[in-house]
Amino acid sequence: MESHEVLKNSFEETSPKAIASELGVSLSLVYKWAQEQSETGSGSRNPLDRLLEIIRLTSDARIVEWLCQKCDGYFVRNPVSRCEEGFEVLPATSEIVDQFSKLLHRISESALDHSITPDEARSIRLSWDKLKCYAEGFVRCCEEGDFEAIKKAGNPEESNVKKTLY
Repeated sequence: MESHEVLKNSFEETSPKAIASELGVSLSLVYKWAQEQSETGSGSRNPLDRLLEIIRLTSDARIVEWLCQKCDGYFVRNPVSRCEEGFEVLPATSEIVDQFSKLLHRISESALDHSITPDEARSIRLSWDKLKCYAEGFVRCCEEGDFEAIKKAGNPEESNVKKTLY
């Protein structure tokens, strides 16, 4: 989906007039943000496009991470996937179940004494982050038919993935 489409859809839930007023910009500018940019002058470079350009120029994912945190969420980078032949679905499925099992084991191990220490919480977070990364890799590989990349996605140290804000 293009940025102008995202904004146009979001304007169905709120008033462009209220947005313009709150941001201190003209109503026509807000409407232009929701239009595709063209040579004839319709549309305008919107805040989403500008933010994407800032991220591209700085190569700093902390901007996205900050936005996700401010929206009560987290950012999980999609693992790189290259579709290759020779994938095995069953081992990949077993591995994702194993990753989930490891997370549950960490949680139950930590909760044995009816409390969770900060170190145990960090361990649970790391296990959860690894599972999220692995699961996203699994889904993408399913979509692309590439199950070799799943193993790489499950190892955050190898894929240099920043997973969550906390």
